[in-house]
Amino acid sequence: MSALLLEDKNAVIYGGGGAIGGAVAQVFAREGARVFLAGRTQAKLDAVARDIAAAGGTVETAQVDVLDQQAVDKHVAAIAAMAGGIDIALNAVSVMHDQGTPLADLSLEEFMRPIDGFLRALFITSKAVAPHMGRERPGVILTLSEPGAKLATGGILGHGVSAAGKEAFSRLLAAELAPSNIRVIDLRPHAVVDAPAAGSYTKDLFKQLAAAGGQSVQEFLEDGLAQGTLLKRLPTLAQIAETAAFLASDRAGAMTGTIANLSGGALVD
Repeated sequence: MSALLLEDKNAVIYGGGGAIGGAVAQVFAREGARVFLAGRTQAKLDAVARDIAAAGGTVETAQVDVLDQQAVDKHVAAIAAMAGGIDIALNAVSVMHDQGTPLADLSLEEFMRPIDGFLRALFITSKAVAPHMGRERPGVILTLSEPGAKLATGGILGHGVSAAGKEAFSRLLAAELAPSNIRVIDLRPHAVVDAPAAGSYTKDLFKQLAAAGGQSVQEFLEDGLAQGTLLKRLPTLAQIAETAAFLASDRAGAMTGTIANLSGGALVD
């Protein structure tokens, strides 16, 4: 067995310039994958790419709007033609949305924003990569959701519905793509404790909730959300990235249609 989990694998990461996408990209590259970063902001992609290259990894970047289906299809086809196929795809795209507003004050647009944004991106990217993976060359599609998929709490209506939708999408896609030797696994991390410091959009996302309790975002995470978990701590970017690398590897070859619960025990399956 290879010492590297993802040796000679081609991995496409959407949202590759973000906190989670960037962390996963670096671990994928460390484990031998050829990493293709796609996202909206070239400067963020370049920053991740520089770190990967400095560590001796192989990386390429492309500015791609994941909500533009034609652009995504073109990008994926170019990768597949050049690299000979795609083995792994991760959608780590962020969509700014509302958290903390109750139904009475929530607009239809605010409710639909995460549902439409996250699921549209997931559909477009999955549809693009699936024809270029699988069969004699096992494929893996990784998705990201949140504990809001199952939590019963106020103020996260659009967020929770979108999270549940992402998990349902992954489960149903796993059934459809299994005959083509493509696995689909969802990662469900809780709020990531070191993501705001790494430039994540969650720094702005949690401002309203933190301010309501008279806390900073970091206090809201460490003294608030973390205390609602069994472990009394939130996941880190490194923990998510290492888990993603294992799930994408052949060592997790018996896993599909399931959720990797990284909530620290906020949810217990």
